[in-house]
Amino acid sequence: MNDARVALVTGGGTGIGKAIAIGLAKNGARVAIASRSREHVETAVKECAELGLSLLPIQMDIRKKPDIERGVGAVVTRWGAIHVLVNNAGVSGLSLIDDPSDARWYDILDTNLNGMYLVTKSVLRHMPDHAHGRVINISSVLGKFGVPGYTAYCTAKHGMIGFTRALALEVANRGITVNAICPGWVDTEMAQLGIRETAALQGITPEEFKARAAAAVPIKRFLEADEVGEFVCYIASPEACGITGQAMNICGGQTTA
Repeated sequence: MNDARVALVTGGGTGIGKAIAIGLAKNGARVAIASRSREHVETAVKECAELGLSLLPIQMDIRKKPDIERGVGAVVTRWGAIHVLVNNAGVSGLSLIDDPSDARWYDILDTNLNGMYLVTKSVLRHMPDHAHGRVINISSVLGKFGVPGYTAYCTAKHGMIGFTRALALEVANRGITVNAICPGWVDTEMAQLGIRETAALQGITPEEFKARAAAAVPIKRFLEADEVGEFVCYIASPEACGITGQAMNICGGQTTA
């Protein structure tokens, strides 16, 4: 990836998003990271500065269209175009069907699915044709199978894959590829939340649940965020121009679907 390429990573202030942003920057891209939390993006920018990398922080709530237009506009004003979009922003959490409140369902769907749609729609207006444009959606292995108690998250992640497959065909004539990456267990703050919630649901300790979860992965460990970041960097590269409309697992063998 040469230094003329511009990338926008949503949810880029922590976890997988930050690892992706760092990887793209190390490969020469000019990278903007967006988050609804100003603290997250500013902390990530400071950490990257210590590595000799420069990132553009964008505070942007992807549930709000005016926020998206302002944030995307700031990137385009700074660099003229966006060549790579990584839709990584998302939220998880239990959403039991007997929960008397619907708030968790709507927040997860609004952030993970509607937010991805709105950001992509905005960015595609500024993505040049036939310039190795990339839309990379961070789904999950939970976009391939279900987990009890996570109906909202599974619905959103399945939806991301359907969006990916259809959009890939819609923009193929522009020379833009669209792919989904489906991580399994990755050692992040979001994973720790899932471990605590599911352990409580099962009546065991978080340590017990994590041990069982790792044992169920064929490689017997959680992935590191950097491993996902490197995979995304390849899909973002010009060398991956023949890959589109795919939902690719990086899960240590957790699923082969």
